[in-house]
Amino acid sequence: MTTPPPPPPWGGGPPHGGHPPIFGQPPGPAHFGPQPAQEWQEPEPEPVAEDPPGSRVLRSVLILAAVAGVVTVVIGMLIIASDPEGYGLAEGRTELPLEAQPEVTPTNEAGQALFQAGPSAPPPLPQIQPAPPMQPSNPIRLVIDRLGIDAPVMSVGLQRNGAIQVPPVDDPNLVGWYRHGPTPGQAGPAIMLGHKDTRTDSAVFRRLEEIRNGDQIKVYRRDGTMAVFTVGGVEQTSKETFPTQRVYGDQEHAQLHLITCGGSYNRRLGHYSDNIIVYATMTSSHRAPDDASGDS
Repeated sequence: MTTPPPPPPWGGGPPHGGHPPIFGQPPGPAHFGPQPAQEWQEPEPEPVAEDPPGSRVLRSVLILAAVAGVVTVVIGMLIIASDPEGYGLAEGRTELPLEAQPEVTPTNEAGQALFQAGPSAPPPLPQIQPAPPMQPSNPIRLVIDRLGIDAPVMSVGLQRNGAIQVPPVDDPNLVGWYRHGPTPGQAGPAIMLGHKDTRTDSAVFRRLEEIRNGDQIKVYRRDGTMAVFTVGGVEQTSKETFPTQRVYGDQEHAQLHLITCGGSYNRRLGHYSDNIIVYATMTSSHRAPDDASGDS
């Protein structure tokens, strides 16, 4: 299924007590104008004090003493360098070359290494064989057992400015499914998003940063089936470098991409700086339990 032109990354709710969120409006650049020019004036010369009697002789003695001290230090360093073991300096030298220094790998709150790749790289896949795609059917409920997430799903589209819609903040446990893309279980990326928090409380995806590779995500569908997705990677990315192709581009397998906010919150702009993106691939499907219900 061909995915329509993707919307830009969205903003996300503010932490407790913040301003209302503004979605789809990334902050603009800061413009710094030139400083006003000032006429240069030559500084007045400072008067030079004459040396008092006897100061020249004293200064000469001090200079000679300093030179003698430097020579003594240099000679001592040469002696030690010629026999470092004799002076106890050869033991314990474990300096690593620059290329051998360990690299620091970014992790999420669960200690899971974050996915890192260029913007055109494909989504990360789990270590499990993908399941065959399903027929289309709208999602009604999203469940992530390990994170305690069990939420109804509503459909969302695009705003007039082209930004993706998000669930209303007055229902913080609601997940939005992007209806202009595939349904969960179809071939391609199904997009779901939810708030991290609101002005007064936490929201449905408050713990999404704790998800790990291999975790399962269950999506209950309108036709009475359930698609089970396995997490293959988690990415935290600046909204200025949002990986549009990786998130919204066509894929061979049935995938589920969850999006929420992350990074630091800018109260003046009403935005978080980053997006948290979870990449999952469908690894099984079957009939849903009879008690599964929800609204699309």
